[in-house]
Amino acid sequence: MMTELIIRDKQKYLEENYPFERMPKLTDKLECIHCNSIFTVGDYKVYKNETGFEFICCPNAPACNGTVIDWIAIEKISQLPINRTFSDPKRPSQSTA
Repeated sequence: MMTELIIRDKQKYLEENYPFERMPKLTDKLECIHCNSIFTVGDYKVYKNETGFEFICCPNAPACNGTVIDWIAIEKISQLPINRTFSDPKRPSQSTA
């Protein structure tokens, strides 16, 4: 079971626990690839599991199970291919005509 932690100093928590190099600012806007919402970083939530591990989560948690690894910069959204389906290069493409 996950328990939400109330973080009083979100800047300090992020500085001490952000797992990647370039930490975003609390005012940055990012997108969660799980729920497709655009949010302000400072709205993140923290949940602790039964082993004591703390997860930096999407602001839409617990409805969304996205964590910090699932956040992308909004600029990156326009660089994603429009057709997000995967195809097998060994199979001929199927026509819908």
